Amino acid sequence: MISKLELLKSSPYFSGLGSDELEAISRFVFEKSYNNRAIIVLEGETAEALYFVASGVVKVFKTSPDGKEQTLAIIRPQETFNEVPIFDGDVNPASVQAMTEVLLYGIRSRDMGNILHTYQLVAINVIKIMAGRLRHLLALVEDLSFRHVIGRVAKILLEHAVDGTSAGPRLTQRDMAAMAGTAREVVSRSLKNLEKDGFIKIDRQRIIIKDREALSNIVSPLFETKVTDG
Repeated sequence: MISKLELLKSSPYFSGLGSDELEAISRFVFEKSYNNRAIIVLEGETAEALYFVASGVVKVFKTSPDGKEQTLAIIRPQETFNEVPIFDGDVNPASVQAMTEVLLYGIRSRDMGNILHTYQLVAINVIKIMAGRLRHLLALVEDLSFRHVIGRVAKILLEHAVDGTSAGPRLTQRDMAAMAGTAREVVSRSLKNLEKDGFIKIDRQRIIIKDREALSNIVSPLFETKVTDG
């Protein structure tokens, strides 16, 4: 498990800071653990802290009034979540749930404010990170608006495939449906079509990618145009 100081050193928020500065900031860091499937952050509630994943995996998601779930991001070790409400002072814009046993490090909102006032470089890093978050959300909107479902499923497989040494949850078809913005049955049909074409192999609860290049071609805009045009 990564230590608090090691996590700060690896975090883009604190890039460029010296050892003494990181040591001072580490005093603000607290630790929390959660069981699998526990709700860590609830949409609409007051934001408490910026969180860093020390071990395990969490998902960030929104839920519609009729109960439909849209997964916005899957956060893995040494990545962060809950930045937006910490920096704008508003409520949590989305919920966060553990997908495995999770250990988190956190910096409370008031402490993060003190850090930003003390270390100008951290404020500059925040701007860069927020720009990256915006690009991610724009890509998600593009996927949901313009990409065919089978292309979304192929992209999810490519982005979240793990090898035998990687830690992390195996995505269920329900998880993939929430990420792709569609129904589980549609994901199931897409997976069966990909298997029929020889691009993947479904072995019990595992999905094995057999042709990564073919999946990449499915994700490409040219393929999407052909699918849309029939």
